[in-house]
Amino acid sequence: MRACAACHGADGRGAPAEQVGFDTPLPDFTDCGFATREPDGDWLAVAHQGGPTRAFSELMPAFGQALTIEQLQRTLDHLRTFCSNDDWPRGELNLPRALFTEKAYPEDEAVYTLDLSLEGEGAVLNEVVYEKRFGARNQFELAIPFGWNELGLPGAAGTAWNGGVGDVALGVKRAMWHSFQKGSIFSLTGEVILPTGDEDDGLGKGTAVFEPFASYGQVLPSGFFIHAQAGLELPFHTDKAEQEAFWRFVLGRSIAAGRWGRTFSPMLEVLAARELESGQPVDWDLVPQVQITLNQRQHVMFNIGVRLPVTDTDVRETRLVFYILWDWFDGGFLEGW
Repeated sequence: MRACAACHGADGRGAPAEQVGFDTPLPDFTDCGFATREPDGDWLAVAHQGGPTRAFSELMPAFGQALTIEQLQRTLDHLRTFCSNDDWPRGELNLPRALFTEKAYPEDEAVYTLDLSLEGEGAVLNEVVYEKRFGARNQFELAIPFGWNELGLPGAAGTAWNGGVGDVALGVKRAMWHSFQKGSIFSLTGEVILPTGDEDDGLGKGTAVFEPFASYGQVLPSGFFIHAQAGLELPFHTDKAEQEAFWRFVLGRSIAAGRWGRTFSPMLEVLAARELESGQPVDWDLVPQVQITLNQRQHVMFNIGVRLPVTDTDVRETRLVFYILWDWFDGGFLEGW
């Protein structure tokens, strides 16, 4: 504990530069916006192996030869007490993101998703999502879809492609309840999807849509976790788009390569949607996938999966989907490699 306080200060705010003898800024453990974001595993990696194990400064020494994991954990438990505001969800609840199911945890992330058809008429669908936390429990989200669709040319041998921006979405998420001890988090989100895409080109619905939904995350033993999401799509003009209910479920497990290496998170995602009209069937999809952390800092991630239709397979296509995720609060995209 005294070794940590020499640089980080007895109060967790960081000792002054003239005392430590270097100018590298030290973290302030009393700042809940910083101190709650990362799970214990990341902090233990840096304390045990030193800063370079997560591509941070070599000025952070490795204590693994001097202290046991249990001793480092007790020190970390003490550091956690410097943030006294329980409104902030712990980083352990920031579970790996699935391809379609929304997380309950409020994030600072940017995500680029590419969705490709593997059969039938060609379609290249893209989406850029920007997520920004504000306050302890809240998140703002901006989603900008764009893409290209293959169109058959009537009376001619050949095809053409059209493209453009789709329906842009604005949303706000709030974590309504969370418990580090129970490994649970529950949030509510409201999104407004604007009719910015061209309906004739298949890039929009032609009407604004309000989309409320609930999200739940649960940590399970042995690295397993689940996500669940349920919500509604409520178009402003029902003559242009149907009202719809959807629900989604994810079971996954995070596996580290060695104690401190990159993380692999295989997941199975189940998607269901049904129009809110009597007699309409439920559309089901399965999405096997795996997320991989790409760099040492583990704040840039890649996920790839296949969306497999279970119902109406004669008209619904198999699709290849992947994303690149950047947790930009942890540093620049090119940092930490």
